[in-house]
Amino acid sequence: MATRFEAVLNVDLDGPRISRHLYGHFAEHLGRCIYGGFYVDGAIRLDVVEALRALNIPNLRWPGGCFADEYHWRDGIGPRAQRPTMVNTHWGGVEENNHFGTHEFMELCELLGAEPYISGNVGSGTVREMSEWVEYLTREGDSPMARLRKANGRDEPWRVRFWGLGNEAWGCGGNMTAEHYAQEARRFGTYCRDYGDNQLYKIAAGANGADYAWTETLMKQIGHLGCRRIRSTGYHALSVHHYTLTGPTWEQKGSATAFDTDEYYTTMVAAARIEEILAGHAAVMDAYDPGQTVGLVLDEWGTWFDVEPGTNPGFLYQQNTLRDALVAGVHFDVFHRFADRLVMANIAQTVNVLQAMILTDPDSGALVLTPTYHVFRMNQGHQDATSLRVDVRTAPPSRPVGDANLTTVSMSASRKDGRLLVSLSNLDAGAPADVRIEIRGGTLETVEAQILTSGAVQDHNTPQTPSAVAPHAHDGVSVAGGALRVRLPAHSFVTVSGIL
Repeated sequence: MATRFEAVLNVDLDGPRISRHLYGHFAEHLGRCIYGGFYVDGAIRLDVVEALRALNIPNLRWPGGCFADEYHWRDGIGPRAQRPTMVNTHWGGVEENNHFGTHEFMELCELLGAEPYISGNVGSGTVREMSEWVEYLTREGDSPMARLRKANGRDEPWRVRFWGLGNEAWGCGGNMTAEHYAQEARRFGTYCRDYGDNQLYKIAAGANGADYAWTETLMKQIGHLGCRRIRSTGYHALSVHHYTLTGPTWEQKGSATAFDTDEYYTTMVAAARIEEILAGHAAVMDAYDPGQTVGLVLDEWGTWFDVEPGTNPGFLYQQNTLRDALVAGVHFDVFHRFADRLVMANIAQTVNVLQAMILTDPDSGALVLTPTYHVFRMNQGHQDATSLRVDVRTAPPSRPVGDANLTTVSMSASRKDGRLLVSLSNLDAGAPADVRIEIRGGTLETVEAQILTSGAVQDHNTPQTPSAVAPHAHDGVSVAGGALRVRLPAHSFVTVSGIL
């Protein structure tokens, strides 16, 4: 029997704009993300580019991750045969040949139509090293680094706004205290200069999950409690990292595909915790920055399970099921609600690592689009749209999961160019839901809907069954009497769009 849920949507009351950068991506030198994913046999893999262009990906974060704080950018420029090698100590202990470096990454971003987001080396690098990387990429005219760039085949500078001041400084990025890192971020950020009209947006390496004290320490470097005038510092935003983890220990995170219903619900509770995490960091930031001039960046998020059997444990290769897609749907609904403070988010990672958009088969070369990929594509219309608040009229359906209570219907809405987009997830593994949404402040006429679901939450796509979990038209939607009615089958993700 279907559960029933009623809500109200005021389409003429604008909420904050949903930045397209909330749909950002992450590519680290890790496993087969770069080599064997984006970059094969000395060239960018164009079918991967084509698939990602269909998502309109707004930005791509690189080269890490933990790898960023052992990466020295000068090793990745110049003739490839002359580039020195290094050992990727964080991810599998493999040798990195540096064939994919700055120029290759910028070419990839140009092909994707995505803005580059570069994470600089604070952990093992120097202020001069990062400062010169900014100069190399963005300064025109005559200067030492501009001349070096031109000698390597690029006359005109690139536009690179987004710069990360290290990564996970509390851990793999240097095992620093918050107080020490805050000073380092100010120092490194000071020497990352604006050249011409390229205005840098510098992002300090922020907290791990619910470490709100780390965020407060960084905010103290920017302003005083309740201060609306923000002092000039070395950074414009703070990051936070939070993964959906469900296993009993770090060493036992659970299988990406072989899980039961109880494990499924535990995963959904863990995914929904992103609301608490963002609310906690936003509250700390609001105390020091009520004018919301400092951005919050969730530049690593996603599911993290055990690697697929028989693969390198340091490569973090995992399958991607309908469960992962529903995790993504829940996250985006939360992102939309925090669009006033959250300015960017980057899923980890884009190809062949963790909660990937794309999996490539190393034997056949086949490219597989994951269920998570389809959520990104179905939600494209939210990018740079105006968020709309959804008010509940009746209590949303829920179920107890251990000591927690899981709300099983999640939704968000936005408006752009006269078109409404509503995203809904039914997290109940067994029961459908009927949702009635009263539309106020406008008239919604014809609508169309897509649905992403399958027979089981464990279903996933493979080279042999590439469309086992794929979107299709959904006929369980109607408009009558000023209300939108949506039928949500069990474990489904649905988007509804229509002209206002």
